[in-house]
Amino acid sequence: MFNKNIIERQCYFCSQNLEDIDFKDVDMVRRFVSGQAKIIDPKHTGTCAKHQRKLAQAVKRARFMALLHFVKR
Repeated sequence: MFNKNIIERQCYFCSQNLEDIDFKDVDMVRRFVSGQAKIIDPKHTGTCAKHQRKLAQAVKRARFMALLHFVKR
């Protein structure tokens, strides 16, 4: 019944006691974006729901400010 391939991970932001996710910190935000510039699923990154919402908003803001690509070619 349980998938043994999924590893329980602790949320990166909870473990570092980070409340706000800064979109200007491109290196940190880029860790959670795939090679095709898509936001990686929280099942793979281990991000909790609260921080996944904040991360998605930070990625969108970084894209709008041209710090991250919308699409990779």
